[in-house]
Amino acid sequence: MRILIATDAWRPQVNGVVSTLERMTQAAAEFGAKFEFLTPQGMWTAPMPTYPDIRVAITTPSKINRRIEEAAPDHIHIATEGPIGWLARRYCLKNRRLFTTSYHTRFPEYIAARTGIPERLTYEGLRRFHAPSAAVMAPTPTIGADLTRRGFERVRLWSRGVNHALFRPRGEPTLDLPRPIFLCVGRVAVEKNLEALLGLDLPGSTVIVGDGPERASLERRYPRAHFLGARHGEALAQIYASADVFVFPSRTDTFGIVLIEAMASGLPVAAFPVPGPIDVVGPEAGVLDEDLRAACLRALTIPREAAREYSLRFTWRESARQFLENVEAARGKPLRVKPKRLELVGEA
Repeated sequence: MRILIATDAWRPQVNGVVSTLERMTQAAAEFGAKFEFLTPQGMWTAPMPTYPDIRVAITTPSKINRRIEEAAPDHIHIATEGPIGWLARRYCLKNRRLFTTSYHTRFPEYIAARTGIPERLTYEGLRRFHAPSAAVMAPTPTIGADLTRRGFERVRLWSRGVNHALFRPRGEPTLDLPRPIFLCVGRVAVEKNLEALLGLDLPGSTVIVGDGPERASLERRYPRAHFLGARHGEALAQIYASADVFVFPSRTDTFGIVLIEAMASGLPVAAFPVPGPIDVVGPEAGVLDEDLRAACLRALTIPREAAREYSLRFTWRESARQFLENVEAARGKPLRVKPKRLELVGEA
C-alpha cells in the first residue's frame, strides 16, 4: 500500500511529530508499506506567530492538489492541523477521498498558555478539522478518552517507540557536575512548564537540554541551572545516560517521546500525574506526584535497570503496526504483514 503523509512539521524542525513520522515509517518496512511525504519543503514559509523558530508553509490549493495527484497514493494520512493539513483535507473532501488524521499536539492548551485564548474555542476548530476523518489517531488511551469526551469520533490508539540501541545505559558519564543530576530534555518554551522544575530546591545539579524562545529569559532568572542547548543523536544519548533522574514538568504533552528515551537510557522519571506520563511511565520506572520535588527525590530510589526494562515495551515496530492497522481498519481491509524493505519515495 502506498501512503501519502501530509504534515506541516518536518525537517529542519526537531520535535516529536517529525521524530514519530520518520521512525514509524522506517519501522514499517516489514509490513510492506510505501510512504511519500507532503511537507513544507520546496514551499515559501513564514514564522509561526509567538514561535518564530517554527515556520509554516505558504501555499495554494492548486499546488497541494497537484502534489497529491502526482503522488497517486492509495491512502492519505493528515498528520497536522496547519496550512498543509487543512488544504490536504480540502482536497480529500472535494474529491471524496477517504483519509485518516492524527492528534499530536495539545494546541488548545499551548495557545491558551501563550495568548489567553480559551481552550474551548481552539477545540472547536480541531473538532471540525478531524470530524470527516475515518480514524483520528491518538498517542495514549488518556488522550484518546479526552478527545472522545470532547466530541471527537472514531478515535484509535497509535503509540510511539524508541531506539533502544541508541538510548541505552552506558559506562563513564559525560556530565561532570555535582550529583544527583536532574535532567530535562525538550523545547525551552512556556508550554513545557520548565519553571516548575527550575524553581525547586533540589540537591546536586539541574540540567536543561534543548532550545527555544524562553531559553535566554530562563538562563537569566535561574543562573544555577545548566542550559546545554540542543543535542541530538549520540551526544543526546550520552547525556541521558549521565543523569540520575529525568524530570518532565510539562502538563500539556500528548505523549512525551523524551520519557521513553530517558527510561531506555536507564533513567527513572519524575513527573506530574497528567496525560502523557500517566500512560507512558509505569510505577516501576518513575514517580508521578503533584509535588514534583517529592517525585524527583523518590525517583532516585528506582533502579536504573527497572527503568530500562520498562521501556522495552515501546518499539517503533509496534507503533508502525498500530498505524497501519488503523489505516486498514478505516479502509475496511485486514492488516497483512509482509516483510518487505520500506521505500521512502521522497517528497511528494
